[in-house]
Amino acid sequence: MSVEHTPNPRIAEREKIGPHTTKAELASLNGKIAVVITNAVGTMWCAYAFTILALISLPEAIKAGTAALVAWIAQTFLQLVLLSVIMVGQKVAATASDKQALQTYKDAEALLKIQDDVHRLIKVNNDLTAQIHAATCKAPAPTKPAATPKTASAKPKAPRKG
Repeated sequence: MSVEHTPNPRIAEREKIGPHTTKAELASLNGKIAVVITNAVGTMWCAYAFTILALISLPEAIKAGTAALVAWIAQTFLQLVLLSVIMVGQKVAATASDKQALQTYKDAEALLKIQDDVHRLIKVNNDLTAQIHAATCKAPAPTKPAATPKTASAKPKAPRKG
């Protein structure tokens, strides 16, 4: 009654592929160029430099009046400075996401291996149960549980009042 154990094919597939992270996106030339530019512009040092650059034109915007000041804030300061700050935040979020993806991958891999071990143990248990049954009984181990015949004389019990 020994049944050959076949490991889950997903285990081998996952070992070859590994977790998908943002570094995997660097395969194309465009991806590499985008990452280089993002790493250069998406730093707090670049945000500080853009802040200084934007502040150089602030006095002229103040002299020009309210409309020019609003335009300076919207077009110069926010676009220059916040762009870099947002990119830094995106980089931090991507790093955290990669760490979470790697941890989830490791957890899923561990669960697949545990499931594979449990499957193997169930097979061993079934084989041992069949051997014990063969050693203690004259008849071979049943392959299906015996069906219990239903008798026509058995009547359901009425609930008690009370």
